[in-house]
Amino acid sequence: MSEKKQDQGNTLKSVGAIFSFMFKRYKGLFVLVIVGILLSSWAMVQSTLFTRKLIDEYIVPMVAQAQSGANPDFGPLAAAIARLALVAVVGVSSMFMYNRLMVTISQGTLRDLRVEVFGHMESLPIKYFDTHAHGDIMSIYTNDIDTLRQLISQTIPNFINSCTTIVMVFISMVALSIPLTGVTLVMVAVMLLASGRIGAAAGKHFGDQQQTLGAVNGFIEETISGEKVVKVFCHEERSIDDFHKINHALRDSATRANTLAGILMPVVFAIGEISYVLCAIVGSFLAVSSGIISLGTLVSFLSLNQSFTEPITRISQQLSAITQAGAGASRVLALLAEESEKDEGYVELINVREEGGQIVESDQRTGHWAWKHPHKEAGTVTYMPLMGELVMDGVDFGYVPEKQILHDIRLFALPGQKIAFVGATGAGKTTITNLINRFYDIDDGKIRYDGINITKIRKPELRRSLGMVLQDPHLFTGTVMENIRYGRLDATDEECIEAAKLVSAHDFIKRLPDGYDTEITGDGGNLSAGQRQLLTIARAAVADPPALILDEATSSIDTRTEQLVQAGMDALMRGRTTFVIAHRLSTVRLHHGHGTRPYHRARHT
Repeated sequence: MSEKKQDQGNTLKSVGAIFSFMFKRYKGLFVLVIVGILLSSWAMVQSTLFTRKLIDEYIVPMVAQAQSGANPDFGPLAAAIARLALVAVVGVSSMFMYNRLMVTISQGTLRDLRVEVFGHMESLPIKYFDTHAHGDIMSIYTNDIDTLRQLISQTIPNFINSCTTIVMVFISMVALSIPLTGVTLVMVAVMLLASGRIGAAAGKHFGDQQQTLGAVNGFIEETISGEKVVKVFCHEERSIDDFHKINHALRDSATRANTLAGILMPVVFAIGEISYVLCAIVGSFLAVSSGIISLGTLVSFLSLNQSFTEPITRISQQLSAITQAGAGASRVLALLAEESEKDEGYVELINVREEGGQIVESDQRTGHWAWKHPHKEAGTVTYMPLMGELVMDGVDFGYVPEKQILHDIRLFALPGQKIAFVGATGAGKTTITNLINRFYDIDDGKIRYDGINITKIRKPELRRSLGMVLQDPHLFTGTVMENIRYGRLDATDEECIEAAKLVSAHDFIKRLPDGYDTEITGDGGNLSAGQRQLLTIARAAVADPPALILDEATSSIDTRTEQLVQAGMDALMRGRTTFVIAHRLSTVRLHHGHGTRPYHRARHT
């Protein structure tokens, strides 16, 4: 199969998949749209056919009556026009109905599609986001899905309307004159051949346009997030030059695509006009010389000729929209086709309480946790206290199969023990924590958590038991209180405030304009780097996990602030198994505080 035919097949397949997505959700409304289109097309054909009756049955006889001196009777003509007006009202009402319904269908489909894409994106593994530019992913939600708006709201109903009109008009043409129908079909074949070739060439360039547009968005997003770095190293001119290159590539692909799309309409229109002229010449000969057709038939057929070529012209005109939408749909479907993160785990983390000397599940948050381990063969369930013991036994791992970066890693972390990873950048410190969270799966060996192979633990339950503070703090749009509560959505305001006090964030929060109700925007652009990091630490504190992973958690905090937060960090780490990634020994050194930890947790149930 040639590359051109393969691109056409992919475009049609992608458009068909979007149509199927729409039809499944709005089947009833879409049936009403088709009924409206049928009535509208029927009304148009009836109006055209009325021209023949108007000339042959009314105008010609009435002219003859007038020439003979008799008074023409306008009553039958008035009745016929009234019936035509009623047909026109039906046609206009049907057109209004299906266009209004298509607004509901198109907007609802785009809403559902965005929800499905976003929901599927949330199910993808971390590897997908590590290997795809964030701006390119965002382009799928904006540009690619937006190309489908015109496809759903205009192209699909126009296509159905055009096909319906073509069938009805063709039947009417055959009934009026077979010779003139033959002339029309020959010119339609020429029209389809020309539009098919031009449309196929445009489709390839529209695909390139969508890919390049995603790259432009990715470059802009990357530059905005790194604007400080650009200015620090005085690379503004270099960034502008790089943007010019990628922007010019977008211009070139868009120019080629839209040039071909622009040529398509004039070519098809010209062929349609030639068809009209040929039918007029042949029809005049048949009407005047041989009398095979009447004058009314000729005039009516010429109107039908335009009505026949016009929907074909509209379809040809929509080819550019279809190919562009097909390119966008392909990118949307490619994201939806990405394999979701697999989770074969079956061990759950649950709240428990002691009742009559037995451990039982609790619907309320008790602060006591256990692993619920079902045994399918025996049909029993055992509850193992969550302690925080972790063992890595002979672990091998590589991000790509051909390059192994960790080999035979052995690690033993007892409950409440602090394990520090200190080493050069790129030594694999963060990678080990990614493996503990199962952001990536190991190639060989075993990782056991409280004696349970972590592959048997459901990923959400595993990650819920591990509090993590990343090197690069990330905050969401919302209030300070909402960002702290992100660690545990059912936490009360009082618990969030206690968490902030624990990590020495309370004082600076109270000095903010609205305290805990201060709005955070732009990933915390109105806060210092240290303040943002303190909020992420408070977020981990409110989650109250039995184990902690601190990935350079104090790297954004100055030495004085680090001394303030270290006591809170020590209180947060006490009694918890903690993995610390650090470059400074001051971060690793354990300070023994005094007093009672407000987030005390029983180590057994």
